[in-house]
Amino acid sequence: MNTADFDFLAGTLKERSGLMLTPDKVYLLESRLTPLARKRGLDTLDALVQKLRMKTDQTLLKDVTEAMTTNESFFFRDNTPFDLFKNHVLPAMEKARGTQKRLRIWCAAASTGQEPYSLAILLKEAGIKYSNWNIEIVGTDICTQVLEKAKAGKYSQFEVQRGLPIQLLIKYFTQEGDVWQLSDDIRNMVKFRPFNLLDNFAALGTFDVIYCRNVLIYFDQKTKGQVLDRMRKVLASDGTLFLGAAETVLGITDSFKPVKGQRGMYVPSDGTAEQLMGLG
Repeated sequence: MNTADFDFLAGTLKERSGLMLTPDKVYLLESRLTPLARKRGLDTLDALVQKLRMKTDQTLLKDVTEAMTTNESFFFRDNTPFDLFKNHVLPAMEKARGTQKRLRIWCAAASTGQEPYSLAILLKEAGIKYSNWNIEIVGTDICTQVLEKAKAGKYSQFEVQRGLPIQLLIKYFTQEGDVWQLSDDIRNMVKFRPFNLLDNFAALGTFDVIYCRNVLIYFDQKTKGQVLDRMRKVLASDGTLFLGAAETVLGITDSFKPVKGQRGMYVPSDGTAEQLMGLG
């Protein structure tokens, strides 16, 4: 791939999704877009780029963006953010929202659904305590293809073996041949919708908890700051933000601060979440 084509693709992807690609990632473009080119009846990657430059095929542009999106996910990934949610966030929300009995959670890069479904399972395991609460889990992703898989709630043996305890697999899944079907009870707790983190967040409403893990690592510093600042505007003042273990807000935005001693956990800098959770 020549430099001009790389620069065009990299610029297009950054504009469309925030994804930053450096020249050493040419192999990634070639490995992910060559199969797409063939699927679209184009002989080479160069032909795909030329078609994109014509700006007449919006579907192709969408397909290219989705092909370059990383969709790695598994149940209870990294455990810590789920333990913190169960042991600190939920008890704090129970106190703060005890009267209105309403809780909204946003998984901002839901991929194939394992993260929001893991949270739904945790809430279901809490049982009667939250049975009369209005709990809404919203899972969004820029890639519509992975969202369709998420909505179906069907996972391979390999996918359910990654992080999902056997007792929860037996309790909430039914085996159908070589596929495991998630129960309707859990599926109905999550609403999926396509969403681009570069867009305006206002239409999403306000959330009590936001999970945005392993996404910001693909953005440049400016875009990271913009996304985090917009997240602060849709997060309750006593809400909690979870980022990936390799991500941080330090040096990027003053809207959030890390919770001391709790990896990947952040709260609004001007909020009261730490005190509410007894972590201040």
